[in-house]
Amino acid sequence: MTERPGVIRLPARDIPVPASVSKEAQAVIANTPAQRTEYPPLDDPAAWRAMIAAHDGAIAAMMAGRAAAPVTVRHRDLGGCRVYEITPDGLADDDDRVYLDIHGGGFIWGGGELCATMATGTAVRMAARVWAVDYRMPPDHPFPAALDDCLAAYRALLGERPPERIIIGGASAGGNLAAALILRARDEGLPLPAATVLMTPGADLTESGDSHQVNLGLDPLIPGSGRPAFLLYAAGQDLSHPYLSPLNGDFAGGFPPAILTTGTRDMLLSDTVLLHRALRRAGVPAELHVTEAAGHGGFMGMAPEDQEILREVRRFADAHWSKETR
Repeated sequence: MTERPGVIRLPARDIPVPASVSKEAQAVIANTPAQRTEYPPLDDPAAWRAMIAAHDGAIAAMMAGRAAAPVTVRHRDLGGCRVYEITPDGLADDDDRVYLDIHGGGFIWGGGELCATMATGTAVRMAARVWAVDYRMPPDHPFPAALDDCLAAYRALLGERPPERIIIGGASAGGNLAAALILRARDEGLPLPAATVLMTPGADLTESGDSHQVNLGLDPLIPGSGRPAFLLYAAGQDLSHPYLSPLNGDFAGGFPPAILTTGTRDMLLSDTVLLHRALRRAGVPAELHVTEAAGHGGFMGMAPEDQEILREVRRFADAHWSKETR
């Protein structure tokens, strides 16, 4: 068979569980089946709604224990943009640090009470007040609705806090929106936050990076392409636009210090690595932390490697929050 130029054909092979990670991580790798997603046709919104509801229900059941976390949750409506303000118990009244949290979920999952549940974990880990943006999502609210909501939340937060007391963070699709939010806020003349946390961000919706091929089928959380969800979200807009694929942004125009995290089995490894290099080329202080053998989402919080990365994120955030006095 004649091979296409530039294409390397590999024989079928088995990928063993590596001995280079903790026993807990090995167990997660060995026992986590690939979560394959069958996306409905783009022109069937009812089928998308049903799929999204089923997925969110399953995740909510898995995360039910977080409801008992020692936090206070306040619902806020910022002119149509829904935000959950989550305050850890014991936080000093004059502690003005805020983590603006943008949830992941492929631009289609994780809304409503699930948004608050996920952000509760963030508030506890960061020991800081969290504003979690319950942004609108497709099929009913495609781009730019989610980004509009994130921008509205950031504007409102700037009305209550100085920018140096704000950190914007997100994972996966939330990392995409966090980076896109910063680009858009800058373009609209808003001050930049103290820093940003980009955990395995979906920085390139065109999926041009190497890991989208090399790690295909290896990442248990994202075993295949997310293109159908990206197309639903983009609603006909060019996927390469910086507000959809922030990897293509002009970072030389200004961007806050960043920490980026990923794993060697993450489908979005390339997105994260390429975004880190783009930031560094523009002179932006940026850290990159790559976890051995971790897929998208690490080891589901069940291995010491996960805690190590979370400690790095907390260290980074504390360092940037402490650079300015209250």
